Formats: sequence, C-alpha cells, structure tokens
Amino acid sequence: MTGGLLAHGRLAGLDEISGVGVDAARGGFSRHVWTTAEFELREWFTARAARLGLDVETDRNGNLWAWWGAPGPDAVVTGSHLDSVPGGGAFDGPLGVVAALDAVARLQASGFRPRRPLAVVVFAEEEGSRFGVACLGSRLLSGAISGDAARALTDADGVTVAEAASAAGLAPEHLGRDDEALARIGLFIELHVEQGRGLIDLGSPVAIASSILAHGRWRLRVNGQGNHAGATGMRERRDPVVAAARAVLAVEQAALATEDARATVGRMRIVPGGTNVIASAVDAWVDARASSDAQTRALVADMEARVQEVVAGSGCTVELIEESWSGLVEFDSALAAQLVGTLGGVPLLPTGAGHDAGVLSGRVPTAMVFVRNPTGVSHSPEEFAEAEDCIAGVEALESLLRSVL
Repeated sequence: MTGGLLAHGRLAGLDEISGVGVDAARGGFSRHVWTTAEFELREWFTARAARLGLDVETDRNGNLWAWWGAPGPDAVVTGSHLDSVPGGGAFDGPLGVVAALDAVARLQASGFRPRRPLAVVVFAEEEGSRFGVACLGSRLLSGAISGDAARALTDADGVTVAEAASAAGLAPEHLGRDDEALARIGLFIELHVEQGRGLIDLGSPVAIASSILAHGRWRLRVNGQGNHAGATGMRERRDPVVAAARAVLAVEQAALATEDARATVGRMRIVPGGTNVIASAVDAWVDARASSDAQTRALVADMEARVQEVVAGSGCTVELIEESWSGLVEFDSALAAQLVGTLGGVPLLPTGAGHDAGVLSGRVPTAMVFVRNPTGVSHSPEEFAEAEDCIAGVEALESLLRSVL
C-alpha cells in the first residue's frame, strides 16, 4: 500500500505543496502564519482533508481541525504545523500533517472504523517566526499564554497579532484558552522529522519521544547613541553594534561553560539601520536550552552576568528580556512504553527541539513519533528525510492510531 503515497520520490502531499512559499533569497521555504503562503497551505489542507471526507473547522486561535466523524470528547488527535522558519526545510511540520492525512487514508482504505473521534490538527505559528513566540497556537489553546499577551505581540513590520488575526477572519478578542477544544482531546500524537542525529546513531527509521529540553527565548536589548559615521571619532562613540557583538560572544561562552547547553543568536535588528549611521540600539534574540529548568535558568543568569561585564565601559546599556519559556517536558512514560510496544520495540529518543506536543503535555496526554533525518540538519533548506523512512513513519502512525482508536 505504499505506491499511492509517493510522488517524485517523496510523499505525495509534500510534493503537492513543494511550490508554496519558496524563498528565492534564502533558499528553502518561508511560510509564516497569516501570510499569503500560509493561507495557500491552509487551503491545500482543507481540500486534501475534504477528499477524505473530513470536516474542517478553524478554532478561535487559528488552529485547523479536520474531523473524521462528529467532534467529541476523548478524541484521538494527530497532526503538526505547516508554518516554517525563514528559509526552512520541507519536512519540519508538513511531514507530520501529510503523514496524518496519509495514515487516515490508509485506515479508511482498509475499512477501519474508529471507536473514538479522530481529528487531524494544524497548529498556527509553531515556529514563532512572525510574532516571536513559538507554538503560539497550542499555547493559546492550552492557556500557556494569555489572549492579552498574544494580542500585543508584533511582527517585524509592527503588525500586531490582533491585527493579523482580524485580517485572517478571526475575532481577536476571542484569542485565548479554549476549554471546549481542550476537553475534546483524549490523546495527541505528533509525528515530526527528527531535528538531530539520534536516529542515525540508533539505526532506526522511527522512534518515540521521551523528553524535550527546557528552553526559552530572550531579547537582548543594547542601547547606545546614534551619531554620524564620518563625524564621530572612534573614541567618542557609544556604539551598540560593537557592544552587541561582544554580548553575542559572551552568550556563546556561557553556553560552552554549561554542560549539554545550547545558546543561539539567530536574529538581530539594528536601529536605525543606515550604512553611514552609528546605531542607537540593537536587538538580538537569544534561544537558550539545557537539560533541566534549573540548568537553563542558571545558563541565562550566567549569560546575563557575562553580557553586563563585556558591555560595561562601552557607554551602552544592556538588558535581557524573557519573551517565552518552556520547561523540561518528560512525556508520560507509561504511554510512551505502550506506543513503543505497539511498534515492536522502537527506540525512545529525547530531543532539544520544542513542539506543540510538548506545550500540550501539561494539559492532555501527548506523545511524539520521530522520523529519521539522514543528515541531522534542520531549520535549513538541507533538511531531509528519505521516502522509505517517511513511509515507515506513516505506517507507524497508522499502527498507533489503530491501537488507540
């Protein structure tokens, strides 16, 4: 039953959306929430789900739900997200959505009839690439972020979540915890391409997740004094770009000094941003992760101390502002063991990458299936998964759905 899944050597669903959100400048894909590319993906999902006879609805937070049968309590939910990081790969998110739809199609083709409600979900703004908070759709759904806090978030153009949600046809005043939707979820299983090399080393095409590292995002704000690039001597400057450069190196040193820690500065904004202008301010966003909540908090405290030290004497000021936080997630061990057994003893695997399943784990039973990534590269156009491993993921998800439905 694998032939119908493939097109051009990959899952047919991935092939269908391969032209959506192509980023000619960065390579890969840029598919951000409530933009033209992401709207096109929503339309694709709705049409694909309709071909399976699924009824699609959009919840108050912009998440899409495709129901096999009538929505109801104790539902089994599977799916992932369709948005991407800037210049991201083809598999992070969409693989989980496509695999979920394919698994439903295989169940239907076999004549299977679920005893519990089943839904395929697409969560909004999982990457946080537009508004800066990862897993925004699942955070809003579960109450991990308030509607007020979310509505005030802005993108790089100054558009707020409230404004973007309204333009997308949502009622921004209704953003926030959705107890009705939460009450329907009896179990959530998310399939995702692995973001790392664990399955390469284990020699397995799939695994069940055991845990997610504690992680968060902080904005490093350096304030200096704007001035003329030609008229201001080097010793007269209060240049926040130079101070920010030293701060970024301090962030790296803090992570190197902490066992199994990761700290990344992947985005910076220079104000006002002129070639012949000494900047007045720099914002740099820091992603920090470690093995436990306490270790991650200690990493950030060390990072802040080192940053203050290297910026002192520059004439600039610096502050570190927390924008999001996700504590260590340890998936339910009994549920994980059950799923491992269903799949014949596949490995358990921890991950350093955050996911909607991790956000929801504090509210509903959740689990994850990882599909092997032959290079370990993710959040990059080089991200990849072999067709055979993707099919193994679909087959594993189908088996798990059969076992819990």
